[in-house]
Amino acid sequence: MGVMIEGVYYAEDPGPDTTLNGAYERQKATIRHWITRDGSSGFGPEAGRYHLYAAWNCPWAHRALLAISLKGLSEVISVSYARPRRTPEGWVYDEAGPYADPFKGVTALHQAYALATPAYTGRITVPLLWDRETDQPVSNESADIVRMLNDAFPGPDLAPEALRSEIDAWNARIYAEVNNGVYRAGFARTQEAYDAAVLRLFATLDEIEAHLGHHRWLCGDRFTEADLRLFPTLARFDVAYHYAFKCNIRRLMDYPRLWAYAREMYQMPGVAETVKLDIYKQGYFSPSELRNPLGIVPAGPVVDWTLPHDR
Repeated sequence: MGVMIEGVYYAEDPGPDTTLNGAYERQKATIRHWITRDGSSGFGPEAGRYHLYAAWNCPWAHRALLAISLKGLSEVISVSYARPRRTPEGWVYDEAGPYADPFKGVTALHQAYALATPAYTGRITVPLLWDRETDQPVSNESADIVRMLNDAFPGPDLAPEALRSEIDAWNARIYAEVNNGVYRAGFARTQEAYDAAVLRLFATLDEIEAHLGHHRWLCGDRFTEADLRLFPTLARFDVAYHYAFKCNIRRLMDYPRLWAYAREMYQMPGVAETVKLDIYKQGYFSPSELRNPLGIVPAGPVVDWTLPHDR
């Protein structure tokens, strides 16, 4: 993944992304301002003020897209979508069409980061939320973006105060074992690291399957931010992670409760339009010396998300 160091873009991060035993470690976000309901942070919730840089196949950007859709903010926050496959320039944009950037007109995301801070140092990632009023980025941390959109803007409350501690506990576990767990398996450089990651991933999925035998949603009877943050991984599981990242002990479809739970989310208003299965395959099966040297995109599997969930 591309990185900028003191304003200079490098197609490959010269720093290690794995530990000595070959385990993958994700670097932390570097831009973390906050939108508040009263604007006391310097960032208020005005309509038309914010623009999101996203990519359909990025699960972290998917979180933000789900928050925008479920909060009813699609006409309030504009979005630029990067092309499905990264290039040596990282996330890139066309000059026109669905993968153009109508906001800044950049052709590569690192150009936007350079506009934000000429001497920027950090990974070049989506989502990136930008403030038009002050002409600076607000955040490139997806978890923060989801929470601030929920708290600052009107619409359904995805993180009610009474459930915050439970939601935060699920979020922490889902991030470590599932959202990032698939990457820890897929990017592992040793058998030991892969085995540890994939076993933790499926142990957690097994526990969620059992939990759903007694609860409609992760936090009981109410859909929350915890469910939102689990969904992007589930949406990509059978078409991408199962094959490309060797997360193949079981498929999502092999979990009766979890598969029905995922389908119910997909069939909620505003969710299906954020899911792009063919784009996921293009992204996850892009050329990679380690995972897919020929860059061949598989034809399958066939996954029907419209089947009745019967929940």
